[in-house]
Amino acid sequence: MSINVTNLAVGFVLSLLIAAVAVRARSLSESGAIGAVVEGTVIFGLGGWMWGILLIAFFVSSSALSHYRAARKASLAEKFAKTGRRDLSQVLANGGWGALLAALSVVVPDRWPLFVAFAGGMAAVNADTWATELGVLSSHQPRLIINGHVVSVGTSGAISSWGMAAAIGGSLFIAGIAMVLSALHAASAVTDLLWLGVATVCGGLAGSLVDSLLGATVQGIYWCERDQKETEKRVHSCGQPTRLLRGWAWMDNEWVNFLCSLAGSLVAWLLWLSAVLR
Repeated sequence: MSINVTNLAVGFVLSLLIAAVAVRARSLSESGAIGAVVEGTVIFGLGGWMWGILLIAFFVSSSALSHYRAARKASLAEKFAKTGRRDLSQVLANGGWGALLAALSVVVPDRWPLFVAFAGGMAAVNADTWATELGVLSSHQPRLIINGHVVSVGTSGAISSWGMAAAIGGSLFIAGIAMVLSALHAASAVTDLLWLGVATVCGGLAGSLVDSLLGATVQGIYWCERDQKETEKRVHSCGQPTRLLRGWAWMDNEWVNFLCSLAGSLVAWLLWLSAVLR
């Protein structure tokens, strides 16, 4: 096992700077900043600069989109469990699996398959975030992924053409960066770069669809008797405690996001493995 202390130090300083800016921009809470510093240090320090840049690409792009037309999206805050600044649990949900892969990369002889899995996981959470932040701005009502029924904007498990287009864009964004970084890092064969791109995009789309499927089936969704509205919150925005309407109480949005990342990694890794074994 080999750990580059310099990379750890650089990862810590860079993560600290980015977290400080994010707190000031109200993209992270104080607890979220702590989580971001720990995750960034682990991913950059143990995975390397390629891994770190992908994490930064996800965080910067998703944070920017969360502020895009924020006033228009404010009316949907009552539906989502958490909005605005990301806290510790949200940071861990989106990047925790990637940090585990980075830690694992220091003990395996071949790190490349793990990087492909990491790229797929980052593409998944990026695709899901882009789909949520841009999909809710659609002028057309979305449909529930499991039956196609028209539902209100912001409903867990709902998909739309705008959301799908955003998910594709989010996946392509991470895939493109991963391919450029790989080309700069080593003289990778064109076929390897293409397979990396395909695996990352497919992982991103698969992860975002898994997120929607979980949101429509097993994620805990609650009902506010006072306002007669569905929400992901245990206590509604009006202050009224809610009751579980469907799903599992423990399956909150953080678990859904974590499983989204895991699914994206698994699909990307399997696609890469199938390419190698051809």
